[in-house]
Amino acid sequence: QVQLVESGGGLVQAGGSLRLSCAASGRPLSSYSVSWFQGKEREFVAGISRSGGRTNYGHSVKGRFTISRDNAKNTVYLQMNSLKPEDTAAYYCAATTWGAGDSTPGNYQYWGQGTQVTVSS
Repeated sequence: QVQLVESGGGLVQAGGSLRLSCAASGRPLSSYSVSWFQGKEREFVAGISRSGGRTNYGHSVKGRFTISRDNAKNTVYLQMNSLKPEDTAAYYCAATTWGAGDSTPGNYQYWGQGTQVTVSS
């Protein structure tokens, strides 16, 4: 079983940037595809395959956010640029042994506790 811990959230002005990290322990993160979701409804933000060769993005973040991973460090990142007030939410990383950055939250077995991102106007 893998445990996930998010970090990097905070308060930023509109137009600014943040980088979120999702650190894994317990099992190698390379065994899982990983995605980021936002908010209570777990809206899909971005996903990445086990190797990092395939990525997937939600419509509202395309061109602004970039997901990446470093399997040697057991960490997945979400670089968030050109932030908007509507990006304000708790961000959760999730891992699954199935798929490659799938956008359906129900397909993910493991979840972190979340990190809050607040974008002021």
